[in-house]
Amino acid sequence: MNNLFNASDTEGILTRLEKLGPDAQRQWGKMNVNQMLAHCNASLETAMGLNSPEKLNIFLRFIGKMLKGKYFGEKPFIKNSQTDPTYIITGNPDFQTEKDKVMSQIRGFSNGGHAKCTQQVHVFFGPLTPEEWAIMQWKHFDHHLRQFGL
Repeated sequence: MNNLFNASDTEGILTRLEKLGPDAQRQWGKMNVNQMLAHCNASLETAMGLNSPEKLNIFLRFIGKMLKGKYFGEKPFIKNSQTDPTYIITGNPDFQTEKDKVMSQIRGFSNGGHAKCTQQVHVFFGPLTPEEWAIMQWKHFDHHLRQFGL
């Protein structure tokens, strides 16, 4: 499985991000490229324990545990999947600021390895190993880069 603890997988994501421009057009979804970068920053910050999304009710956590195996499988995330409201970015963040930040955060997460990963329980899936966090983040970046044609 691709993940952000694997140096070549990380380089592949960074290379794709480098090609991303402020005029990139989405292939699906509602976010513009600036919002997508800010959204990805927020997600990676969760994986590093820098923010905590709101808790879900017990029913949604149960569903999350049931879907965990499928989510962490080989298949890419599906187009137009629902975004947790915590990660919906409004406004129009600065493209270059968000791009620089996300590239820096990816390097920090990747280079930091397990020690850089949160010990917090994921609000939807429950407890995750550092490897699962790294897989989730790689798949999340891959999903959004494909959303913008990369």
